[in-house]
Amino acid sequence: MSENPSTLMSQSRLHIELAERWGARNYAPLAVVLTRGEGVWVWDVDGTRYLDCLAAYSAVNQGHCHPRIVEALKLQAGRITLTSRAFHNDRMGPFLQQLCELMGYAKALPMNTGAEGVETAIKTTRKWGYTVKGVPEDAAEIIVAEGNFHGRTTTIVSFSTDSQARAGFGPFTPGFKVIPYGELAALEEAIGPNTVGFLVEPIQGEGGVVMPPDGYLAGAAELCRQHRVLLIADEVQTGLGRTGKLLACQWEDVRPDVLILGKALGGGMFPVSAVLADEEILGVFEPGDHGSTFGGNPLAAAVGMAALSVLVDEGLVENAAELGPWLMDQFRASGSPHVEQVRGRGLMIGVVIKESSGPAKPFCKALAKRGILAKETHAQVIRFAPPLVVTREILESVLPDIQAVLRGEGVDLG
Repeated sequence: MSENPSTLMSQSRLHIELAERWGARNYAPLAVVLTRGEGVWVWDVDGTRYLDCLAAYSAVNQGHCHPRIVEALKLQAGRITLTSRAFHNDRMGPFLQQLCELMGYAKALPMNTGAEGVETAIKTTRKWGYTVKGVPEDAAEIIVAEGNFHGRTTTIVSFSTDSQARAGFGPFTPGFKVIPYGELAALEEAIGPNTVGFLVEPIQGEGGVVMPPDGYLAGAAELCRQHRVLLIADEVQTGLGRTGKLLACQWEDVRPDVLILGKALGGGMFPVSAVLADEEILGVFEPGDHGSTFGGNPLAAAVGMAALSVLVDEGLVENAAELGPWLMDQFRASGSPHVEQVRGRGLMIGVVIKESSGPAKPFCKALAKRGILAKETHAQVIRFAPPLVVTREILESVLPDIQAVLRGEGVDLG
């Protein structure tokens, strides 16, 4: 690329110092302070332009500040933004209809964040287990996979296998059984009479873009069907086009019993999440069982409708399907002695750095110096997930820089 970011300057330093002085230190971001975004590009406070290859963990699939989504937000913000669920509003119904018809489900329950969506799915599945399947009270069990990342609430970290996610936050919520990811035999063995659900990510994004074996999701769906267990798919990161299908489960023609969406459902503009299922499952709720003051608010609904329309109208799913395999081939062709593996699907790509070459973070820092923002996960993996509006021309313009960094050029290898 033609632009080379300058070194960290005074404005960036000021903002970083303010955040570190006044904010809890629960993140360790790269030393970049962003102030503006458009499409696949972001600019820092010192005027340096970067290609965003993280897309806010897939929340910005439609690109930064997409004009149609901005316009929908502005129009709705001038009308009414929040009614609470004590009253109806004229945006939620049309949004839920659009969402259900696009995804192929009878019902949807709107929330705000991905973690709220997961919590909602857990409550839904447990109540279904008691009221429909007939599991004894307080005995319902949900199976989860090792290496999972479903959020950071107290209940969710109770079944995490990440030691840092759990350390200092007990006691933990019971009712979960952890099995190896990608092993159907382990799932079959774990299912018991009180098993009500299997919660799984089609691809473990935060876990390092970990792919299950071919046929795993289809096999899991069949096991769940045989044993009357709900298959719960967490598609908060993998859904809405990221993998080159509308849902990652569709790569194996799997229709989850319970589907969790978030992130890109808000178009990078506003927190929107939802749980989708059919009447037998979501019909277990009665007024007062579950809720959210902001869930289904008119501003979120208007943004969600625009976000879904952009995804479909602009062919973003198809763009990810076309560019993803090509981009992974380009990464493999870098000739890097440091890359152990390139894996992923669509534009959800993980480049695994060999442990002998040190962690992935220095590679991410070197990329940032060349105007490319990516972020490491699980120490050894560089995650590449640009907004789905990215073009081949843009990617070709930065490939020489990415390939050079993967070869170790400009990387502090310690």
